[in-house]
Formats: sequence, structure tokens, C-alpha cells
Amino acid sequence: MDHRNRIVFQKPDLENLTRHRTVVDMHFHTRYSDGGSDVHEIAARARELGIGVAITDHNEIAGAVEISRCKNVLSIPGIEVTSSEGSHILIYFYDVKSLQKFYARDVRPFMGPSVMHSISLPMEEIIARAKGYRSLTIFAHPFSAAFTGVCNFYFPGKRLDAILQQADGVEAINASNLTKWNLRCALLAFNLNKAVTGGSDGHSLKHLGRTVTYAACRGSRRAFLDAVKQGRSKVVGKEIDLLRKVASNGVKLKSNLKNTPDLLEKNIRYGYTVINSKSKTLRERMRRHFHTKNKGVSVADR
Repeated sequence: MDHRNRIVFQKPDLENLTRHRTVVDMHFHTRYSDGGSDVHEIAARARELGIGVAITDHNEIAGAVEISRCKNVLSIPGIEVTSSEGSHILIYFYDVKSLQKFYARDVRPFMGPSVMHSISLPMEEIIARAKGYRSLTIFAHPFSAAFTGVCNFYFPGKRLDAILQQADGVEAINASNLTKWNLRCALLAFNLNKAVTGGSDGHSLKHLGRTVTYAACRGSRRAFLDAVKQGRSKVVGKEIDLLRKVASNGVKLKSNLKNTPDLLEKNIRYGYTVINSKSKTLRERMRRHFHTKNKGVSVADR
């Protein structure tokens, strides 16, 4: 894949882009999970902007199914699944029926108490199950400030390397992420030489279209997803400003308060994993240090 100019960090010129390209915000949330808008509001705003949208609610598909019935707006059936490790993966489908089957067979039976909890399947199995359908698997914000990206201490060394090869691509720019993390996501996309997508990860109508994926193709689900899979898509976007992030996080917090025990447990487990990993590294450094020191002493005593 030729990655030149495929990922651009700037505000999208939607008026110009939509003239000759199919443009989609590939990551958006509704009130069915932790978003602040209903589906018809999102569809109306997408029409105004002239873009398509993928509703990717957490472990939930009601919004994606609902928007598929809205006229005059391109929608990509999708879902953001939270693995048992607490990390997120975006899965897109070529048709709504496949999304519904995947949800019924491979998500709902493994659900926690609510949509904002992890499901009980590990990341590898989620990807493997998704491949049983005509789908596109994308690592959501692989680097992020919390454990929700796949690039974290839950997936050490060889396991992470294997997982990174299994999905179809990487979310290179997430408008709700920090710039420093998005730059690492973009670099990961280059290094893996796989498909790239971008989305606002929006929880408010103001976020829609802040980061988009676009391609020179017909304005249909099939043509667009084929273009992404074949490496013909591009991503352009910029992070949401700090004040809007605070407002967005307020909406998330209100939605997630009832899940506080689960979120707290995940953070504790994640913290323990990080500390344990750091401790192993420190012990190994100390072992090498004393080994070198003792070796030097033994040589000097001869």
C-alpha cells in the first residue's frame, strides 16, 4: 500500500471533499450507549454535511440498525466491541443482517450487566468470530490514555504482535484522542501496512465530521468498504479542542456512573498489570547489573 498523504492532520474541508469523494465519519456514538444524540439527529446532521456515518455504539447495534432505515444518508453498519481485556475494536459489516447475526451469536450471549461493560471474549476470539462474516475489523484508538486501545500492557510482546496481524486495519486518527496518541496510531498504521480509517468518536452532534475517512468510489457500503480494505481510503481530521473534550467526557461520565464498579475494577487490574510489568523489567535490569558486577570482580581477583 502507498501510504503517502493517506493520513493528514488538519480540519477536513468537507465541502470540497464531498464533491468528488465518498466521505464517512467511521466512529460515532448514540444514546443507545454513551452518546448524547439520537439517531435521527445524527442522520439529519450527516445530510447537512453531505457525509456518511458509521454508528458504532459500545456492544450495541440498535443505533446502527435504526440509521440504516434513514433515507438519503450513507450508513455503514458497525459496532465497537469491548474485549474481556477492556480494549476496543471496531467492526464494520457490508449489510445490516450480518451485523445483526454477529450481535446475536457473538456479542449478546457474552454480554456483561450493561453495554458499557466488557464482554467475556478475548480480543483474538472477537476478531476470529468477525471474520466469519463479510466484515472489516479495525483497532479503535490503539494508543490511548487508558487501557481501551489494544497497545497496552494487557497484551505483552508476542501476543500483541500476533493480534496486530489479525485485524484488517487501524484507526489512524480519532478526534476524541490526544494528538500524541494519534501520532502513534498513525505510525502503527504505516508500520503494519494495513487499512486505515478515521472517525470523530463523537458523542455530540458538534463532533460529527471532525475526522473522516474518504475514498474515490461510488457512494455505497460495498464500494466504500472495498476501498478501505484495498488501501484506497484516506483519513483527514483534527482533534476536538479541550473544552469540547471536557463536555464530551461529561456526557460519558453521566452515562457510565452506573458502571463505576466495573470501570474501577478494570483500572485496578490495568494498574496492577502495569506495575507488575515494570517490576519485572526492574528485576531484570538489577539481575543483569549484579551479574556484570560480579563477573568483573571475579575477573579482577584472578
